Amino acid sequence: MSEINETLQPSTYASIMVTLNLGVDAADSVKLASSLASTFSSRLIGVAAEEVVMPYYGDGAITIDPAIIEQAKREVAEKLAKAETVFRRAAGTINDIDWRCAIGLPNPFALEQARAADLVVVGRQGPDDASHGRMAISPGDLVMGLGRPILVVPPRTEHLAGKRIVIAWKDTREARRAVWDALPLLKRAERVFVLAIGTDAAQQGAADVSDHLLRHGVPSRAILRSEPSGLVVDELIDFAEQETADLIVSGAYGHSRVREWLFGGVTQDLLNSTPIPCLLSH
Repeated sequence: MSEINETLQPSTYASIMVTLNLGVDAADSVKLASSLASTFSSRLIGVAAEEVVMPYYGDGAITIDPAIIEQAKREVAEKLAKAETVFRRAAGTINDIDWRCAIGLPNPFALEQARAADLVVVGRQGPDDASHGRMAISPGDLVMGLGRPILVVPPRTEHLAGKRIVIAWKDTREARRAVWDALPLLKRAERVFVLAIGTDAAQQGAADVSDHLLRHGVPSRAILRSEPSGLVVDELIDFAEQETADLIVSGAYGHSRVREWLFGGVTQDLLNSTPIPCLLSH
């Protein structure tokens, strides 16, 4: 029986995938993914894609010169080669690495390649940052269809220690999935907080989750905030900063679930503005 339990327990991430673009902070998320790959002895996969965009000549049916098409393809191929260089340099001394790229839409390509990974790392753009170009991927466009946990990395973040972790807990399938997907990181943490926020916080079973994690060797503690002073996401981030947490774990919710959960809107806020890395699962 113990052999079965060990087989089912997600004690590591065998493969970690990171998306690439040519933004100024592109190397940072690769460095973070590389440090995680070193921690878990993982294969590191870099992915990038960009579609060929042809010049617009109006609404008329105009045949584009094949030479123009080929030139456009060469330009995209050159950009992808630059992205590969960024990836390989930022990956450092990791030996088990794999580069995958394509001429095409970046989102579908990343969703396809995620089949080979246990965890997908995506750097998000800051509100005042310059565009990451057509190679960029929005975490929000990926998380619902990925089928893998996504680690959203804020700008200029090169390392994730994962020493103090906050779980944004609500008793839903998505939150349970997130806790399971984060277990390799949770088991390495020094302190984990299972945080339930809202008037129904006492009914969400945070203590039960904390006890479950303790049985996995995770040093966890349930925290209830039944009377939040403001928006749930502000309460969550304030608590994370107060406890000097360096990772938030949360379920990811689509619009239909927003109407069912007071945490509605938290998913989008975490994707767009969290100051620390956030692991989300759907």
